[in-house]
Amino acid sequence: MTHSNTLNFSVLDLASITQGGSASVSFRHTLDLARQAEKWGYRRFWMAEHHGMPGIASSATSVLIGHVAGGTSTIRVGSGGIMLPNHAPLVIAEQFGTLESLYPGRIDLGLGRAPGSDQAVSRVLRREHGGAGEDFPAMLAELRAYFQPDDAPSNGIVRAIPGEGLNVPIWLLGSSGFSAQLAAQLGLPFAFASHFAPDYLMPALELYRENFRPSAVLDKPCAMIGVNVTAADTEQEAKKLATSQQQAFLNMIRGRFAQLPPPVDSMDGLWTPYEEAALTRQFGFAVVGDKEQVRARLKGIIESTGADELIIASQIYDHDARLRSYELVAEVGRELQG
Repeated sequence: MTHSNTLNFSVLDLASITQGGSASVSFRHTLDLARQAEKWGYRRFWMAEHHGMPGIASSATSVLIGHVAGGTSTIRVGSGGIMLPNHAPLVIAEQFGTLESLYPGRIDLGLGRAPGSDQAVSRVLRREHGGAGEDFPAMLAELRAYFQPDDAPSNGIVRAIPGEGLNVPIWLLGSSGFSAQLAAQLGLPFAFASHFAPDYLMPALELYRENFRPSAVLDKPCAMIGVNVTAADTEQEAKKLATSQQQAFLNMIRGRFAQLPPPVDSMDGLWTPYEEAALTRQFGFAVVGDKEQVRARLKGIIESTGADELIIASQIYDHDARLRSYELVAEVGRELQG
């Protein structure tokens, strides 16, 4: 349960490495953002597993979760997500058992089945664990059995210490219908990656809700959705700040992974008409504007999706501007819940 002053808004941080920056600077900014998010009343602070990307420093996700949890005191900290097929389930059970033992009642384990990078990195990560995520349901069952061996089949020989007997909330993450259906069948909370896969949001939520089976974890569906938000004191400033993420995505579709670039006054001349159309579609669900515009857009998203929680991603080059964006969103959240 949440406290009355806790928002149904959370933070998704990719520990972005900005152009000219470093992972060390990124981690300082991540902890600073987490501390501010805690003060502003955000419910959770999640970090995502990505590999081989010059602009994202959260590859050792469990280590970073420990860093953030150790530097905060009340906000829930977790993964959004750990890509389970990259790891032996026992290792994840031990890591999150350790985190839960260090920071009781504050750790979330969000799980995905994508590689979190390109195929070359996937082959290196998964050479000992198999394919492309087809065995995700079996790996999930194994992981859950390490935490609660009395509730799930287990070989009874291998034990996760620490981990065994601990209640680490598990969320399934997805950008398609696969995890939506699996979360529904198992009665688990579901988080949809609408911040980068907006087109399939509504069908996935429908699949999840229609097929949901109550469980010991949940008696009714619980859906979180990811939203890209760039908020500023003026619409013009917000639109400029958003060009950093637009440039980063442009680099990605051109096959170039790079550090997060500084914003530009205009994207004109930086993209082709085809690329502009692709970005417009990709960020069709994004929220960019001043506080009033952000409030109206987030209110509409909550009403149209029925989401129980929003997790906000903000890839903004300037750290102070990113803090301001999250502060404005927190103000909006309190107004919408008030």
